[in-house]
Amino acid sequence: MPTRVYLDWNATTPLRPEARAAMAAAFDLVGNPSSVHAEGREARRLVEEARAELAMAVGAVPRNVVFTSTGTEANALALSPGLRGPSGGPVERLLVSAVEHASVLAGGRFPGATIGLVQVTRSGVVDLEHLKAQLNNGPPALVSVMAANNETGALQPVADVAGIVHEAGGLLHVDAIQALGKIPFDIRDVGTDLATFSAHKIGGPKGIGALVVAEGIVGLEPVLRGGGQELNRRAGTENVAGIAGFGAAVKAALQTLREDAEHMATLRNRLENGIREIADATIFSEEVERLPNTVLFTAPALKAETAVIGFDLEGVAVSSGSACSSGKVQPSHVLSAMGFDPVVSQGAVRLSLGWSTEPDDINRALEAWRKLGNSLLKH
Repeated sequence: MPTRVYLDWNATTPLRPEARAAMAAAFDLVGNPSSVHAEGREARRLVEEARAELAMAVGAVPRNVVFTSTGTEANALALSPGLRGPSGGPVERLLVSAVEHASVLAGGRFPGATIGLVQVTRSGVVDLEHLKAQLNNGPPALVSVMAANNETGALQPVADVAGIVHEAGGLLHVDAIQALGKIPFDIRDVGTDLATFSAHKIGGPKGIGALVVAEGIVGLEPVLRGGGQELNRRAGTENVAGIAGFGAAVKAALQTLREDAEHMATLRNRLENGIREIADATIFSEEVERLPNTVLFTAPALKAETAVIGFDLEGVAVSSGSACSSGKVQPSHVLSAMGFDPVVSQGAVRLSLGWSTEPDDINRALEAWRKLGNSLLKH
């Protein structure tokens, strides 16, 4: 029986051997990282080594890395009213792009009345003129824009956004969860004030995330209160094994980032060409810079839920561009924000590649798509 093909890397990734080894070593430690005895200090050492790895990878200072349970929690922690930078007053409202992850659209601790949406173009990129208008129409704002969209792969002009936001006296949060390990990302180059990350998108374990804060940013309000862990920014005993796996995954990902990106881009382009040869397909956001591993497409009369099941039956794991809630498929909010009709967005299928994706995996996916096309796209 042939092995299955996994093309849903934007949802989660396989655990890297380096992360597995680091976690196995951490599981053998008995100490609490807050304890002062030798066992506690050894656990603390693993936490701080991982903190330093992530900080070095994204151009941050280690003390400004806050470990959380997930990327979702990291986003909730970042979206904190009252944040202020070195030369500005506290932010009083939140502006988020219309294509953000649900954990950002939820608004963190900002009251609903203080949350505004920033429009995007047909290509899924933030409308900078609309952002400027929103910033000029109210008090200082925290703006949240993702580095790379999880559905389309579209890269946002975060450095341009940072300049606009800072000129208006605001602060910028970047959800970089899909970007880390796929494209270079440095908070100094981007100019962001806060950035969030998640281990399981880069070959680390599930259940560990991080918020990185730039120097001089103050006013962060903890989501969880209690002990003084993470310099009083996130209470609770640290997940030592998860953090160790996160650090090892970051180190491994950065060592081969360029080669992996080139490898994935080559296979992605071949995949897109093959999809088009088989059917009259639309590739979303193809006219702008995208992640090297992401393909979101549709074809006339295609139903995403049927296609995902069909791929699965052929041994290929892919996902839908639609969000499922209580078993009911809803149109993708990303594609809706880009101006596509719900009928179109309900037919969107996402294939996302990873560092170990092979040419034969692309062959298998295209073979499955050919069979599906012959059966699903008949009129």
